[in-house]
Amino acid sequence: MTDELDDASLKSLFSGTGALHTGHFLLSSGLHSDQYFQCALVLSDTGAAERLGRALAGRVPPAWGKVTVVAPALGGLIIGHEVARALGARSIFAERKDGRMELRRGFRVEPGEPVVVVEDVVTTGKSTGEVLELLAGLGARPLGALAIVLRSAEVPDLGVPLLSLARLPAAAWTATECALCRAGLPLVKPGSREKPGAARS
Repeated sequence: MTDELDDASLKSLFSGTGALHTGHFLLSSGLHSDQYFQCALVLSDTGAAERLGRALAGRVPPAWGKVTVVAPALGGLIIGHEVARALGARSIFAERKDGRMELRRGFRVEPGEPVVVVEDVVTTGKSTGEVLELLAGLGARPLGALAIVLRSAEVPDLGVPLLSLARLPAAAWTATECALCRAGLPLVKPGSREKPGAARS
């Protein structure tokens, strides 16, 4: 099995592991969508996680040199670690506290340290952008961002290159524009304990 993963093979990997869902979902960005990628199901297969990590690491331009990989918790933890392992790099993560991304648990970056942010799925790029801003504020040198899947039709402007294994755009709306809300379909927040239908917009 090679590490070449095009859009079709990646989508097949998600579908085969039950990670690709259709319905009416509330994303972490606050948008509503008819499609949701549960990367945790794919990454729970250690072989698939390693393969995805190698493939994503292969997108890193040689010119970036030796980098530190920083992942937003929780979604980027596993893939960030796998990318770092493939690159022979250090792997750390940022986590949200009181609504802000922080480096905790003794993690730190040095002034001028080249860093790359790694996420599982990017839609608006909000979390990725927050981590990039955090790292720049700490004096590190952000070179780019990586994601398994880019869900938006347009590449978010993060101020650095965003590289992904696949671009699989899904429909996304604000709550006031959501056609699924108007149709009365139950809104589900993936990963929550709520039963389907418990939450509506």
